[in-house]
Amino acid sequence: MPYLKIYIHFVWSTKNRFPYLNTIESRQLVWKHIKENAIKKDIHIDFINGYEDHCHCLISLKINQSVDKIMQLIKGESSYWINKNNHLFPNLSGKKFEWQDEYFALSVSESILPRVRNYIKNQESHHKKRTFKSEYDEIIDKYKIVKEN
Repeated sequence: MPYLKIYIHFVWSTKNRFPYLNTIESRQLVWKHIKENAIKKDIHIDFINGYEDHCHCLISLKINQSVDKIMQLIKGESSYWINKNNHLFPNLSGKKFEWQDEYFALSVSESILPRVRNYIKNQESHHKKRTFKSEYDEIIDKYKIVKEN
């Protein structure tokens, strides 16, 4: 039997970074739904949070899971659910909700898990001082992330 412990910090945004999730209530609904759906799909979400135009998710991968498949399952199903329940999201007002195709995923050392959880937890206050775009660009640059095709 293989033993595996791999943590990945996923970040993805709404289509064109539109602030679809512009209320705390709408964000909490989406994060709660993503967690509930993940349980059904045997995806372990350690921590999830975000802001009006993006989501951060700390996930512990299992032996048979890939980064790409996890994102497909989470983003695809949550988009479907949000659109099906669009009456719960005032900022949709007739628009179709979509997540951006791109995302990034960073491996996380167990030694910094508390710091990553805290960072994800504090998205509300963090983005009162800084835009997601500036954060995203800095992370891409800092970690020298190369876009895969």
